[in-house]
Amino acid sequence: MNTTAKASIKGAIIDEQGKMNNFAIEPKVYVDAQGDRTGFTPYAELLNGRLAMIGFISLIALEVFTGHGVFGLLTSL
Repeated sequence: MNTTAKASIKGAIIDEQGKMNNFAIEPKVYVDAQGDRTGFTPYAELLNGRLAMIGFISLIALEVFTGHGVFGLLTSL
């Protein structure tokens, strides 16, 4: 069965048997312009850096106020 295109009307292809192929038109590809906030984005890196700084300062403050490090505090529990 030979299904070569015989005519093309507004993007729809009609084969030699007179059947119309509506699915011959490919949809237009687009990229979502709305920036996602997943992965290694500048927003994620900035948030990660800020949370790391808060954690580091908290550990230093814990050691200054208690006189023990984190492991010393956890072993005394």
